[in-house]
Amino acid sequence: MKSIQSIRRGERLTILILVIFFIGMGILVFKVVRESSFYMSHSDDVTLGKVYDRNDQVLFDPDASTENYDANYFLDVGNVIGDNSGQMTNTLVSENIEKLQNYSLIFGATQHGKTAIYATLDHEANQKVYNAFGNKNGTAIAYNYLTGEILVCVSKPSVNILDNYSNISELPDGSLICKAFYETTPGSTQKIATTAAALETFGYDGLISKSYTCNGIYTTKYNQQIKCHDLSGHGTENILQGFENSCNPFFAQLVQDMPLDNIIQTYTRMGIAVNEDKMQKIKFDGLSSFSASTKLTDTSDFDTMWSCMGQSEALASPLQMMLWESAIANATGKTTMPYLIDHTTNVTGSTNYSAKTSYGDTIFSAEVAGELKQIMRQNGQDRYSDIGYPVGVKSGTAQVQNGASENSLLVGFNDDSSLPIAFCVVIEDRVSGEVSTSNIVSTMLSALDHK
Repeated sequence: MKSIQSIRRGERLTILILVIFFIGMGILVFKVVRESSFYMSHSDDVTLGKVYDRNDQVLFDPDASTENYDANYFLDVGNVIGDNSGQMTNTLVSENIEKLQNYSLIFGATQHGKTAIYATLDHEANQKVYNAFGNKNGTAIAYNYLTGEILVCVSKPSVNILDNYSNISELPDGSLICKAFYETTPGSTQKIATTAAALETFGYDGLISKSYTCNGIYTTKYNQQIKCHDLSGHGTENILQGFENSCNPFFAQLVQDMPLDNIIQTYTRMGIAVNEDKMQKIKFDGLSSFSASTKLTDTSDFDTMWSCMGQSEALASPLQMMLWESAIANATGKTTMPYLIDHTTNVTGSTNYSAKTSYGDTIFSAEVAGELKQIMRQNGQDRYSDIGYPVGVKSGTAQVQNGASENSLLVGFNDDSSLPIAFCVVIEDRVSGEVSTSNIVSTMLSALDHK
């Protein structure tokens, strides 16, 4: 009897050992399959595939040289697509290098693999937008607000990857980063978020019924002055006029009439870190983008008023400002999440990943989104018909470098289901008479309009 029990115990022990063995083997195989691309991508023997745009134009070629590409062919995508030199981070190539390695467990490393990343960018449109900046620096980003596909992403100054970084120490500041993903002062484009808070506080009819007078300067109860860009004043205005005029005294009085908690709640839902709050960075396809932040303490105080108009301590990334426009353009209150990789292929050319449209949290109600859309469309019709498309927009002038210079911004959307584009454009140190943000948006939409 004891011998039978001993045999059974031995059998159970053997089975347990075999189960542990096969589980261990499974884990090992899984790790080999999962991590092999990482080790191969850091191997001297690895060969890399290419990155293509949505029209199969090359955006990255590990063997690129001036012998097979025009000297400035990659200039418009230099700091967003990047290369494999290791000089840049937060670029499509640097953060997805494993997806480009021509290696598989079956075929090993190969010189002739068909591994590739197919990006959502439109290279031709990107080049036209880049050239539209002329000699000005800045950034422009645009995406399909129905699907999330990033179609244009330009950042100047850029880096020419065909130069092999021989002059890296001489490159202008900002050349190695895509400014669309980093913080900037939003200026009066922040008034969109403040208007959203006002709509949620008063309702559309209640907000429309409010009027404030602009005499050029508004003095707060703390004897602080909020100056209008038109010191002669705009007179008595409602929200439609105050929004179109981007009138600081109007918005100062509007902010003063709102409970601080209401503004903070709206801002927080939009992903703006208020005061000591911390927001997660916006992540997509291995890249990350800065999340907005500001400081709000007292709606009667200059700094809080000024923050609600996109100055003081207000910061946001052009990408995030563009995302907010999708929630308005779609009239849903939900942001369409962005993506830069449409699909990838393996060494045999088979598709092994395809992007899908996804949505963020609700940042304001569909009702508020529709009302904001109406206000922005009115501004587009009245002030920006020269763009040539049915846009809803908000401009902004941002004082930077302690007021030493000003950036010009334009955020908005094209209200056309056949060309559903949301965008944000920033021109740095803009001087009147030079290229304007509306010029660049017009160029962008025209370049993307394939009807």
